[in-house]
Amino acid sequence: MSIAPVRNFFKAIGSICILATFFLSHSVNAQTPKLGHINLGELVSLMPETKKAEDSLKKFAEGMETQVQAMLSELKIKYADFQSKSKEWTESLREYKTKEIQDLQSNIDNFQQRAQQDIAKRKDDLLGPVIKKAEEVIKAIAKEGNYDYIFDTSNGSFLHVREADNLMEQAKKKLKLP
Repeated sequence: MSIAPVRNFFKAIGSICILATFFLSHSVNAQTPKLGHINLGELVSLMPETKKAEDSLKKFAEGMETQVQAMLSELKIKYADFQSKSKEWTESLREYKTKEIQDLQSNIDNFQQRAQQDIAKRKDDLLGPVIKKAEEVIKAIAKEGNYDYIFDTSNGSFLHVREADNLMEQAKKKLKLP
């Protein structure tokens, strides 16, 4: 079971608690914060740069899959060779060929794991700038529209928070942190 849904649930609950706190604190001051929301995932999916990034990622992943298929074909051939000829081989040759097949299987497994990591990194490299561009646009809209907070409805996080409300410096001071 993945912990990502649980993490997203708690992130959403945390965001709701923060929103409730903001509403309560602002109502005491008789001042209502200006809130906005957007689905960042949907916005990014609509950007033309996303299509280019996804096409590039698809080609990259297909190249990795082609390599895995070639390795699996080699394994299949070696295994078939082993099954058809192993009765004729000496014990030491059978042990050598068995180890060769096991090593090839291990190499394939390792390659598949590294390929998944490489694909994830490539995705981050390709989509990172697109997401950053979308976030910059949202921040500009927030500034132009005098929004205090912009909420991302796709994952329950804040995309923009008015800098004056960041309590990090005060907390660091109280904790005597640099």
